[in-house]
Amino acid sequence: MISKNELKNYASLLQKKFRKQENEFLAEGKRFVEEGLKSSYTCKAIFITQNFAQQNKFFVQQAKKRETRLEVISENDLAKLTDTKNPQGIVAVFEKKFFQLKDIYNSKTIVALENISDPGNLGTILRTCDWFGIKNIILSPGCAEIYNPKTLRSSMGSIFHLDFFDQINFNVELKKLQASGFEILCADLGGENIFDYKTPEKTVITLANEANGPSEELNQICDTKITIPQIGQAESLNVATAGAIIIAEITK
Repeated sequence: MISKNELKNYASLLQKKFRKQENEFLAEGKRFVEEGLKSSYTCKAIFITQNFAQQNKFFVQQAKKRETRLEVISENDLAKLTDTKNPQGIVAVFEKKFFQLKDIYNSKTIVALENISDPGNLGTILRTCDWFGIKNIILSPGCAEIYNPKTLRSSMGSIFHLDFFDQINFNVELKKLQASGFEILCADLGGENIFDYKTPEKTVITLANEANGPSEELNQICDTKITIPQIGQAESLNVATAGAIIIAEITK
């Protein structure tokens, strides 16, 4: 049985400072939890409601075969572990993972995100990277948090399939990648048509802040600027949409 103190501690993971302090995060929803359980992430506990247990007997049976703690709690208690209005009746606690930056140099394509501030955009970009098989993601300190609940929901479980590097000096790492043979690609309105661009063997696709675009330092670092040609009259493309088009073209 979950104690009031445990519930309070796990509920605190809805706040960034406690996620950082405990190196844990909450995953909500059946599909999301299933993705986490299939991954190499460590699941510390799964909390479900009685209604969820009755409607998902096979899931419960499979979960009980694991060593992970599985506990039925009240709907009121589960609601304290989620920030959604209509929770699905399941929340799990996972440990964060930390990856070795040295492994990134074996990649063919890397995505680097500079100051992507909207969690929804960040999650969507991560989901796109997962779809197109891009495993390694570099994030500047100004990006939204990977484990923000909105980022997690937008990623639809893709965070469990990707390697993240956010405890780094963003520009220094880009320069190191550049020195090791990666071409740094940056989106810019005055850049080369992405559909005419000849993709090099090793590429870092950089996507920048929704409102301000790439910083001056990123502009100075990048080797090639590309653009998505405009045909209609829309003022601009959402960064997640633009990222999807660029990533699709680079990885085709």
